Amino acid sequence: MTDDHTGADDTTGTGAPGADQGKAAELACPACGAVVFAEEIFCEECGHRLADGPPAEAAGRDGATIRQESAPSARRPGGAAPCPGCGGTAIDADGYCETCGLRQPAERDHVEIELPAGSGGNGTRPVVAAGASDRGRRYSRNEDALALASHLSGIAAVVSDGVGSSQRPDEASRAAADTGLAELVARLDAGEDAEDATRHAALRAAAAVAGLATSPSDAPSCTYVSAVTRGPAVTVGWIGDSRAYWLAADGSAGPGEDAAPGPAPDEVDGAEVSTGDMAELGASRRLTEDDSWAAFMVAEGSLTEAEAEAHPNAHVITAWLGADAGQVSPHVATFRPGGPGTLLVCSDGLWNYFPAAADLAALLAGPGGDGSPGPAADPLGAARTLVRRALDAGGRDNITVAVIPVPSPGGSGGRVQESIPQSTQEPR
Repeated sequence: MTDDHTGADDTTGTGAPGADQGKAAELACPACGAVVFAEEIFCEECGHRLADGPPAEAAGRDGATIRQESAPSARRPGGAAPCPGCGGTAIDADGYCETCGLRQPAERDHVEIELPAGSGGNGTRPVVAAGASDRGRRYSRNEDALALASHLSGIAAVVSDGVGSSQRPDEASRAAADTGLAELVARLDAGEDAEDATRHAALRAAAAVAGLATSPSDAPSCTYVSAVTRGPAVTVGWIGDSRAYWLAADGSAGPGEDAAPGPAPDEVDGAEVSTGDMAELGASRRLTEDDSWAAFMVAEGSLTEAEAEAHPNAHVITAWLGADAGQVSPHVATFRPGGPGTLLVCSDGLWNYFPAAADLAALLAGPGGDGSPGPAADPLGAARTLVRRALDAGGRDNITVAVIPVPSPGGSGGRVQESIPQSTQEPR
């Protein structure tokens, strides 16, 4: 199964065309200039009805940061807001204005979450983690999902990427992220071991996604990755090719910095995988091993990493959540940071462009790099930076990141009391 969006390319993260290659471009959208094709009615980039000619004024989505919601926008209760393009109120079930054809902004187009520490005066609490999710430049909806929360002794984050070749991938990713995070926090707060909590949360998320299927041909699917900080350790769990990274504060990255702790294919026998030895984290490195065709071929020794990544099957995933996934076996690994750094959790919309941990660390360099304060001082700024760099690199997929500084700027104690994370309204 591929986690790419149906009808799109993205067979590699290099921008090489895939499924669209056989289509000859006929025209450009008169509203935004994106390449469109003769048989298309709406522009996939901005939603403009192509037969209408240039709009008087096209409404952009820059700066449209909204509170994260669990329900897809097309199903939220209440009447639709007026179209920002023409003011019309007739919005169809797919989110397009029936008057001017503009695709309406959805709550998941661009989401930002800040998680404040549990102590300190109102408005003065340091931000201990943050995340951002964006639909990117190519697709009409965001099929990634992000969930972020505090537990009694640290932070928990889940990122899920809907499998675009499945049905309702946006619902799958939302169910996985929400269910996984809730289960993770509940088990951690009950005192359960972090690895056991991570494993059970992933399996509960898998059951929630499988429960969305209405028939064998209707099986929403997604990938899943979680990260937990607890005391002196970090624990990650994953199924699919969404990733977790350790980014050392000093920017160090040794040889083989992307070597991950995941198992060789012949070691996977249906049992969950655990490091069990609390490997120390020093230099920046990737913490997860993709469940993908490329990773399998490299582990088998059949192809080099460069050869595998250049292959059209590179991003075909070999494990996922969904009714058609078979037995789900979460990978689980625990590490002990040897110094300060950042725990980064992301979808392939980011790592397709910046797969090496050293490159990601360089993007978040503090003063002396791009002048930004760095993730420890500004986790949301770091998340925005990563999303912006992926958009600047092409934004060919949905982009989701969670940034967790280690050690936490707010200390290890103190639970956030808000049931809904704080969201911001700042432009990207």
